[in-house]
Amino acid sequence: MNIESVKIPSRPDRKFVPEDFKVDHWEGLQTYFEDLEQREVSSAEDLRKWFKDRSELESILSEDAGWRYINMTRYTDNEEYNKAYQYFVQEIQPKIAPISDRLNKKAIGSEHISALENETGFDIMIREMRKDIEIFREENIPLNTEIQTETQKYGQLSGAMTVEIDGKELTLQQAAVKLQSPDRELRESVYHQITNRRLTDKNKFDELYTKLIELRDQVAKNSGFDNFRDYMFKAMGRFDYSPKDCFDFHASVKEEVVPMLNDLALERKKQLGVDKLKPWDKAVDPQNREALKPFETSADLTNKTIECFSKLDPFLGQCLAIMNEMGHLDLESRKGKAPGGYNYPLSEIGVPFIFMNATSTHRDMITILHEGGHAVHSFLTMDLELSDFKHTPSEVAELASMSMELISMDHWDLFFDNAEDLKRAKQEHLEQIIETLPWVATIDKFQHWIYENANHTEEERHTAWLEIFESFNDNITDWSELEENKKYLWQKQLHLYEVPFYYIEYGMAQLGAVAVWKNFKEDRQKGLQGYMDALKLGYTKSIPEVYEAANIKFDFSKDYIKELMQFVKGELDRL
Repeated sequence: MNIESVKIPSRPDRKFVPEDFKVDHWEGLQTYFEDLEQREVSSAEDLRKWFKDRSELESILSEDAGWRYINMTRYTDNEEYNKAYQYFVQEIQPKIAPISDRLNKKAIGSEHISALENETGFDIMIREMRKDIEIFREENIPLNTEIQTETQKYGQLSGAMTVEIDGKELTLQQAAVKLQSPDRELRESVYHQITNRRLTDKNKFDELYTKLIELRDQVAKNSGFDNFRDYMFKAMGRFDYSPKDCFDFHASVKEEVVPMLNDLALERKKQLGVDKLKPWDKAVDPQNREALKPFETSADLTNKTIECFSKLDPFLGQCLAIMNEMGHLDLESRKGKAPGGYNYPLSEIGVPFIFMNATSTHRDMITILHEGGHAVHSFLTMDLELSDFKHTPSEVAELASMSMELISMDHWDLFFDNAEDLKRAKQEHLEQIIETLPWVATIDKFQHWIYENANHTEEERHTAWLEIFESFNDNITDWSELEENKKYLWQKQLHLYEVPFYYIEYGMAQLGAVAVWKNFKEDRQKGLQGYMDALKLGYTKSIPEVYEAANIKFDFSKDYIKELMQFVKGELDRL
């Protein structure tokens, strides 16, 4: 794409807060919060203006917090960035919480609220505000501050992990690339180095998790809930499904998807010609070909992804080109960088930031397509009236990202100029879908157990993990003599530490994404339009209504899972 044609968005003019205002300390912010709290609201128009001013202030704050988080995760060993993030979490955020609660009560208590409550978007936002009022407790403010400070330790512990291979210090992400090598001895050696490095800190990770569970359980009890799971279902605004629906999802996956997982593992074992399929045999090509290498450098990955998105629709390519030009992409893995990948929405400028740990693998290509889907979502909601309208629940956010992984497949020849590699890449990705759903069910079911039994011992936790893991894992992989590794496998899942209960959404959105792709395969233009129409809604409609706009169902029943997985299997067979 010609960068000269890229128009860099400018931040919208501020109407309430001065243009040169910066978030330095609470005293500077307090004035604007007090204005909102004390302002007289004597008409529906006054209330709308009040909401817009509040939205502007919250966007400024959200973006400032965003940059502090981004810098802290990019450079976990930079003390200045860590302190800046901690300052926000410990000194600014706790002061915002009580006044935000008072502002919510002021809005809901206004005689003019009913005039806005029937408007699209406002109805959803007001529903969220009522929920926030219901669960807010002053005594949870210091607990939430402590939780955020503690979760930061997970990234620091993980970001500091390296291993030495062939005289080179590698991050665990970089080392994991070698698990795709056709050399089985090398794979086994690397696998043990990675797991041994993780196990070195297993007690630290266990202690950290125990502390987080205790803090979270207390937050839930303070708000009048039996457990943190029930609290989080309310806090996350899960108005459209219940824990029972999650349990039904687990059961459906176990019945419909795990047998497919067994078939894949059995076929892999057969193709590799091994007596026992071991964990270090799971990432290598089953025909022992060299690992797929879709790009050389992060710049190469960026350029290919922009072109891929542009071929789907010029607007989509433009989104990533803008981010690249603005320096909103940090893609390669390096020491001192937190693990994982994310797309961070920046509420005021509207242009998000993508962070990931690329090491030139096929999985990295999928990650940029995934995070790129999130990024496109930010662009499509940029002009919505209020910041709240742009903050979608995860079930919708992940639909944006996971659908992009699939609908972009028609243009993966940009990453693979060899027909055989292209076929392999598609095959690997579709198999990944079959592997994703059981893992999502595993992590989600584990979280339900954790918080339903908050006073468990570490030993009980490990026992529960193994039991749940076994019920969703294939029965072909041989874990003999690797029991310790299996017991602590959950510790690599950052969601458990940093964003509790945010995981089932991947399963729901994966089903939705397959349905979007099915529509796209049947009618390319109509399928793409449905996808974009759904994303444009932001959170101005309920989750089922957003899915409906994409011409798909918000459904995770056994029959629906079976129908969609049969479609995936059919596409795999065609390859």
